[in-house]
Amino acid sequence: MTDTPFLADLLITGGTVVNETGRFAADVAVKDGLIAFVGHPAFAPKAAATIDARGKFVIPGAIDVHTHIREPGMEQKEDWRTGTRAAAAGGVTTVFDMPNTEPAIATVEALAAKREAAERQAIVNFGLYGILDERSLDHLPALAEAGVIGFKLFYGNTTGNNPAPNDGAVLEGFEILAELGLRCSIHAENSPILFWRENRMKAAGRDDAFAHLAARADIAALESLNRSITLSEWTGARIHIVHESCMRSIPIIRDAKARGVPMTVETCPQYVIIAAEDLTGDAARVGRLNPPIREGRQREPILQALLDGTIDILGTDHAPHAMEEKQRPSFWDNACGFPGVETSMRLMLTFVHEGRMTMEQYVRMAGSAPARAFGLYPRKGVIQPGADADIAIVDPTKRDTIRGAELHSERSRFTPFEGMETVGAPIATIVRGRVVMQDGKVLDAPGWGRMERPVMPKPEPRNLAATTKAILRPDSYSW
Repeated sequence: MTDTPFLADLLITGGTVVNETGRFAADVAVKDGLIAFVGHPAFAPKAAATIDARGKFVIPGAIDVHTHIREPGMEQKEDWRTGTRAAAAGGVTTVFDMPNTEPAIATVEALAAKREAAERQAIVNFGLYGILDERSLDHLPALAEAGVIGFKLFYGNTTGNNPAPNDGAVLEGFEILAELGLRCSIHAENSPILFWRENRMKAAGRDDAFAHLAARADIAALESLNRSITLSEWTGARIHIVHESCMRSIPIIRDAKARGVPMTVETCPQYVIIAAEDLTGDAARVGRLNPPIREGRQREPILQALLDGTIDILGTDHAPHAMEEKQRPSFWDNACGFPGVETSMRLMLTFVHEGRMTMEQYVRMAGSAPARAFGLYPRKGVIQPGADADIAIVDPTKRDTIRGAELHSERSRFTPFEGMETVGAPIATIVRGRVVMQDGKVLDAPGWGRMERPVMPKPEPRNLAATTKAILRPDSYSW
């Protein structure tokens, strides 16, 4: 037995490493921001610092592909400092931020300004989405070259008041993305349906939580999901359906995947934990979001689809607002969304404790699946030599209660999970080898976060010559 011939920066000793494929006892050493050793303690290197992980799980840091950090333009809700501190507290080492900030990320110039704000403040890694709409069509290749993690299409209305683009523009955008290879995340709700129904209810004097749910009935999601699949299948553009909440979507998703549609899907903790009928009074205002939390009978089918891989990814739709924006007299005027990046891992570890999922399943949905879908695997999403040292150390027995007043999203300290008891929590978060949270305390590391760029497999575009290209250049038409 000889010493490994290098001095590690950090050694995690005595823990159980969990990847999506299984678990094993091993020490983990970190050097220069990368995992340098995973193996038997007898062969572990010496290190400048050590963390004792006996009785703990050592897992890939969570990758949250759906967050709204709000900066630039809406810092009264959150900024990159508070948002990434919340992520670190929750065992999340990478966040992907949506483009519906002010201005929306439709140009390289807007992207550069947002990147500067993130690089100055973020303590975890980040990816930045560009928006897909009429404004951005001419800028999609340049945004891809500038390093966006993907694009976001808002079919449903959202914070920032970005109107749903024309279907013709979406088709043209998908043609471009099919050749670029980047994934397009889609808020799949039919805006004309939901606005029509909402206006009818307002005219009838409805001003309650169930009116919000009824305005955004399952049909609005199902129609938009089918439309998204059709355009993806036609062009070959890679898509990702965000915040899936509707059990009737599940057979449609399974069928599309079986046909080879290049799609992934996410859901969020709120859709497998909370029931609409349980949200009353102030809790209903806190829990208002788009798409809505649905009837309790929809929770278990969504959870089972997440466990069997029909739904690939666990995101959060982390969407902070200033407190007063959730306390307006009219239900319709209350902002949609709430913080989620800090509580997601604790909620799912409670499911693990209860036997409703395994640690391996959690690592797949929160780590390896998002890394694969967005071109970051195997650099992220796995504990193995050569991967980025983005790690969460989890105590599976730690008991606590979720309290909004304790959230690190300082301007948005409310949660629909208020008072829920949890078992299991991240006790250390390590980003590229640097400890940014330990024993519940978020450490000072502004500017440590790095912008992540995707490396996607070669795309397989199809039918492009039969649509927009034929309009712009008739000799390109293929009979």
